[in-house]
Amino acid sequence: MDTEELVESIIRALMFLAGIIGNNWLAISSIPSKRSNICTNDVLFINLAVSNLITNYLVDLPDTIADFAGRWFLGKAFCGVFRFCADLSETSSIFTTFFISAFWHQKLVGSLKRGGAPVKMDNVGLVLGLLAGSWATALAFSVPHFFFVSVEASNESEEDCVDVFPDTVSRQTYDVFYLTLANALPLAGMLFTSGQIVATLLKNQQRIRCRNTQLGKDLEGSVGTVSGPSAASPSPCVPASGSCPDAGNPSVAPPKAPTGKPYASSQVRAAKSVVAVASVFLVCWLTHLLLRITNSIHTSSLVVEVASYIAASYTCIIPYIFLHGVKKLTCTCKR
Repeated sequence: MDTEELVESIIRALMFLAGIIGNNWLAISSIPSKRSNICTNDVLFINLAVSNLITNYLVDLPDTIADFAGRWFLGKAFCGVFRFCADLSETSSIFTTFFISAFWHQKLVGSLKRGGAPVKMDNVGLVLGLLAGSWATALAFSVPHFFFVSVEASNESEEDCVDVFPDTVSRQTYDVFYLTLANALPLAGMLFTSGQIVATLLKNQQRIRCRNTQLGKDLEGSVGTVSGPSAASPSPCVPASGSCPDAGNPSVAPPKAPTGKPYASSQVRAAKSVVAVASVFLVCWLTHLLLRITNSIHTSSLVVEVASYIAASYTCIIPYIFLHGVKKLTCTCKR
């Protein structure tokens, strides 16, 4: 093993350890103390952690060992398990992250407009049904990898575990359906929901600042000496009518805290988590999607290797973002 291969193997091993620690931590911290306290957040986080741990234990670990060994030595049987688990966990992780973004969209966009009313995805049974459907979809796309695999020699000394479809047409057909249904559509949904969340939170922050400014002026007017209501000039962010944006809209609920400080801080934290998760998700999986499309046109072992590193980087980064920000969000449970 030369120096370059050794460095790559060490990086892969560090990513594996980070993923193991982060995803186990996320799963354990998401387990409620009582069964009656199970929330949508908990179910989604546990499912995401399980999906990523399949990648960590059954994909990253064997791949790391094979890197240090310099060849695939686990045989054709485990090669099928390896390729099967790779797509199974990857597809489940993508769908779960999309469901998390959809849940945030309902909680932080739809619920705010209705004054914090429960949303559809607060129903744990509904979420479990969605997750069952995502696992079924992942299983359907992963089964072919269990059968169409082979251990091929890349050169005189190295052997790689690769997919070998019966013909080019079947491979391209599979890639089109898989990349469209299990990659492109969830990515588009994630982009839309994340954009809506960020836009809504920014508008809500502006609304809070406007109302706090107006409240401060009202307090000053009540304790100070003013000549009349017309003497006070309106706030820069408040229209001449003296109301903030959406103040007269009954569909927009006012913030629960009069000062807006606790409410604003929690929403800022949520917005940062949404932006971080969306950014990592879109960068990782959009790049992964483009590499998979490239590989479907022209097969390349280098492209496959880079795509596997990108998938591994997602599983080792995303649990820490969730642990830092999203676990601080509150949720309303309904069964």
